[in-house]
Amino acid sequence: MTAAASRSWPEEIFAALAALGVRQVAYVPDAGHKELIERCAGAAAMETVALTTEEEGVALLAGAWLGGQRGALLMQSSGVGNCVNMLSLMRTCAFPLLMLVTMRGQPGEFNPWQLPMGETAAPVLELGGCRVFALDDAAEAGATVAAAGRAAFEGPTAAAVLIAQRVVGMKTFGCTGDD
Repeated sequence: MTAAASRSWPEEIFAALAALGVRQVAYVPDAGHKELIERCAGAAAMETVALTTEEEGVALLAGAWLGGQRGALLMQSSGVGNCVNMLSLMRTCAFPLLMLVTMRGQPGEFNPWQLPMGETAAPVLELGGCRVFALDDAAEAGATVAAAGRAAFEGPTAAAVLIAQRVVGMKTFGCTGDD
């Protein structure tokens, strides 16, 4: 087994972000991104910024780009809807935006509030001018993020990696139906 094959998908994504030269990581706290957020926060070359809402991250990363730094926005699929108006900033001004989106609302979801954006995140992002990359296999995490990052930063354009719920793991919060 290679060293890369033995790493977790968050470690693979962290390595891809580091290789892309990402220096700012904006995020809304999310259990699905917990390990990746911790890795980024522990990296001397990266600055992490906790947000109260996802659209703040779009503006923050536009500013980072203007200041000569690359960044990434980490969020859950329910936050995609919060970014719709801000995506016009990226499209009109030709700023790059790299988003890593942990998906909810996919098959097996227990929370009905997660279904609408989980089911529509990809088309919403595409309508907003984003290139969408699906990450359905944890083994492809690093390569998928690297491809999306190249598209975003070399485009420049907005690119989103949608990390499938089966990669992240199903959230249950103790809801087994027996309690």
